[in-house]
Amino acid sequence: MLKRACKGSLFVKDKAAWITEVFCMSGKNHASEKKTEEEKHRSERIEETGEVTLDKNGKAHTIHLISVIGEVEGHDNLGTNSKTTKYEHILPELAAIEDSKNIDGVLILLNTMGGDVEAGLAIAEMIASLSKPTVSLVLGGSHSIGVPIATSTNYSFIVPTGTMVIHPVRMSGMVIGVPQTFDYFRQIQNRITGFVCDHCRISKSRLEELMMETGILTKDVGTILVGQEAVNEGIINETGGISEAMEKLHELINLDAARKRKKASAKNK
Repeated sequence: MLKRACKGSLFVKDKAAWITEVFCMSGKNHASEKKTEEEKHRSERIEETGEVTLDKNGKAHTIHLISVIGEVEGHDNLGTNSKTTKYEHILPELAAIEDSKNIDGVLILLNTMGGDVEAGLAIAEMIASLSKPTVSLVLGGSHSIGVPIATSTNYSFIVPTGTMVIHPVRMSGMVIGVPQTFDYFRQIQNRITGFVCDHCRISKSRLEELMMETGILTKDVGTILVGQEAVNEGIINETGGISEAMEKLHELINLDAARKRKKASAKNK
């Protein structure tokens, strides 16, 4: 009887251990599948929209990354072979970021040739109106309407080899040769220069001087600024790469959090 009881006891223990092992394996497989699914979703989002949420840093900050690449698309769809940034994707995402309690800051990566003025200014205005800390980083280039987008953040960086082309506004399609057309062009130009000058250190007269330069671009009017030159002109705050941009954004997030705590403390008193 004792031997049978011992055997039964051993059998029960072995069975319990086996069940525990099965449950542990099942839990690990489920966690692994969930992680794989999250990574797949993350990769698909980057591929489709050029956006990703960065939350693996050791500073407990959640940062949303938005990339502005290729040509900023306007109301007309560009060709399928063109790399574009679609304002109908960016604007709702920025609204969602503003509304989210989970996002602490926004990082904008730019490598754009410019594009539609209305769409570019809409994106720039949305970024500038965010209450969350924002930092921009110009990589390959941020030309034309990319200039207002680069200056719309709280702080801006450009890599040493990054470029910015500044030129007068252009219009494609039919142009009617009347004074009203010239006035309309000037109005658009003033909207762009006004926004840029309001969000960086360059003066309007100097910006217009760079726009009308005739001795730099061979087949166009305007100026090309490389890296430190954009900083010297007061358009960009600092030269640097992704590490400097991330460090600055974390700094701004900490300052924003401290300001909110101070405000809440004063309100409670």
